[in-house]
Amino acid sequence: MRDVAIIGAGMIPFGRRDEDSLMDMLAYASLKALDDAGLGDKSVDAVYVANMGAGILQHQTSIASSLVDRLSLLPAAADVVENGPASGASAIKNGLLAVASGYYDYVLVVGGEKMREVTGWRATDFVATMTHPQAEYPYGITLPGMAGMFTRLYMEKYGVTREHLLAVTLKNQAMGALNPYAHVEMTLDREGIFDSPHAVVNNPVAADPLHLYDLCPVSDGAAAVVLCPLELAKKHAKAPVLIAGFGQATDTHTLQERGDPTDLKAVTLAAQQAFEMAKMKPADIDVAELHDAFTILEIAESEHVGFFKKGEGGKAAAAGKTRLGGQLPINMSGGLKARGHPVGATGVAQVVDIVYQLRHELPENRQVKNAKTGFTINFGGFGNNVVSFVLKRVEP
Repeated sequence: MRDVAIIGAGMIPFGRRDEDSLMDMLAYASLKALDDAGLGDKSVDAVYVANMGAGILQHQTSIASSLVDRLSLLPAAADVVENGPASGASAIKNGLLAVASGYYDYVLVVGGEKMREVTGWRATDFVATMTHPQAEYPYGITLPGMAGMFTRLYMEKYGVTREHLLAVTLKNQAMGALNPYAHVEMTLDREGIFDSPHAVVNNPVAADPLHLYDLCPVSDGAAAVVLCPLELAKKHAKAPVLIAGFGQATDTHTLQERGDPTDLKAVTLAAQQAFEMAKMKPADIDVAELHDAFTILEIAESEHVGFFKKGEGGKAAAAGKTRLGGQLPINMSGGLKARGHPVGATGVAQVVDIVYQLRHELPENRQVKNAKTGFTINFGGFGNNVVSFVLKRVEP
């Protein structure tokens, strides 16, 4: 198996993009990644498109073959990868394996979703289709509802408090305000938003005990990467980023049937696999992008990955250990919480953000100093299908 590196990365601003179709967004992100890779007129061998809902939301299927034609990449192989919110990382994994096997040399992976052209209720229903079709979805369960129940259990078992959740919210909103690609580019002030007499208006309960600003927004957006063998990557102008390890694991579909609903086993296993492949451990990571669709998930994932002991993730966030300059900066992009969550794009966007960090291309107010290693976790369903990556800067 060959070592595989990322030689190109591209992303478009997330948010409400009424002027763009889904295919427009996928094409824009792809062209940015191809240009970043310096491929010029050279085509790629294959294209993997990560998307969860085009057939439902846009009434459009076969979007991978459509994109290849749109970009004049014919006759490249083309596949759509659907794995819920973990579609992006799953698509990168498929591209990685194709290059590592020696079958392809250059692969484009792009993830995208256009979710804002439907109502918020319909978008929530669309995301809820990943729940169990007999035991959950018919009874009106939504992902925010599931997250609220999970949060309450986690609070009771591990002592997580509103202060801990608030620390994640404020950190990620502050970083999102610095990120030109972020959907929610505004800072939140503790006194002005959370402690004022109008707090219930500004930050209402969404899924008790989670409030509005504990949830990620519904977003449009796309992100892309270009993969190739490490030996070929060294011929390109920009410093390649090695995919040093990956992992993927699944867990019981229905949350209530798990032995301990607070135990995110798939997160732990996916992370362990990635670290084992990379011959690294959690303490070796300089910067991480964790799947914080809800603030509780950043805390829980930071513990299940092994960055902090169980019950210590929230305290670490409140103490500033996960801020820029802290022990382990997490979600310097603003995370899903502020960058946004176009579900098919998220896993790719996480990797793009880490690539920028490891290339040292970000402005000082977001750049983790001397970052050489990065980690991502892309959380599918409610932890029932999880994909992780360990990324490493390749020194010249």
